[in-house]
Amino acid sequence: MSTISNLAFIHPDARLGENVVVDAFAHIDRDTVIGDNCHIRPHVSILAGARIGNNNTFYEGCVIAATPQDFRWKGEDSHVVIGDNNVIREHVIINRSIIGGGATRIGSNSFVMAQSHIAHDSEIGDCVVIGNSVKVAGKVRIGDYTIVSSCALVHEGFELGKWVLIKGGCRVNNNVPPYCVMAHNPISYFGVNSWVLRKAGKSEDLIDEVAKCYRHLYQSNTSPFNAVRRIMADVEPSEERDDILDFVKGHNYHLAAISLSDYLED
Repeated sequence: MSTISNLAFIHPDARLGENVVVDAFAHIDRDTVIGDNCHIRPHVSILAGARIGNNNTFYEGCVIAATPQDFRWKGEDSHVVIGDNNVIREHVIINRSIIGGGATRIGSNSFVMAQSHIAHDSEIGDCVVIGNSVKVAGKVRIGDYTIVSSCALVHEGFELGKWVLIKGGCRVNNNVPPYCVMAHNPISYFGVNSWVLRKAGKSEDLIDEVAKCYRHLYQSNTSPFNAVRRIMADVEPSEERDDILDFVKGHNYHLAAISLSDYLED
């Protein structure tokens, strides 16, 4: 049985699952779906277009499915889709899509810290940590198990691979391949995300092979084209190696800390 404060507003068209707790002064709009065992804390706004899974907690002042902050949006109905077991902390804003029927997507088991903003049509994977005051622009993709540290800015349209760590305060203005750490401004390669990979049970040999990939890509003074050839010749095949190769091939020269002139060297 759900527990709903008589000081909360819930639109008659809203659909709530079992054992949902809605605290005082929360606002749940029309055209919303909230799964089982969610907790909507005081002053949370769940607006039209929200599609929320099970076991999520929304802290004070956050706004889910806010209308897009983009002049291209002309009032189309769209969504924010959130998976299961997420924690969304205070004053987080998540905008819905600018495309009719489209969606901004948050996976499962993620933690979005206070005062962060996730803009329209972005896709956040599973087990992601978004630090305090992180700003994620529109159409950004963030892979599984990635950590974006506090006050980082991610520019529109770029992708962060899985198992990435972005250091605090970075301005991410290009794509970031998987398994690496990025730091500084301008953003640059800082190393392999070895500590988190070890916590996930990855072997030292595998971490060394990932590091070898990035020595070729970022530290060999060659183009991405040549780096890919060297990785294929020098690094033992693995899922992680193939993840890196697929990312580099898919994004061509659009990688953090790799310039267009470097890529055209060959």
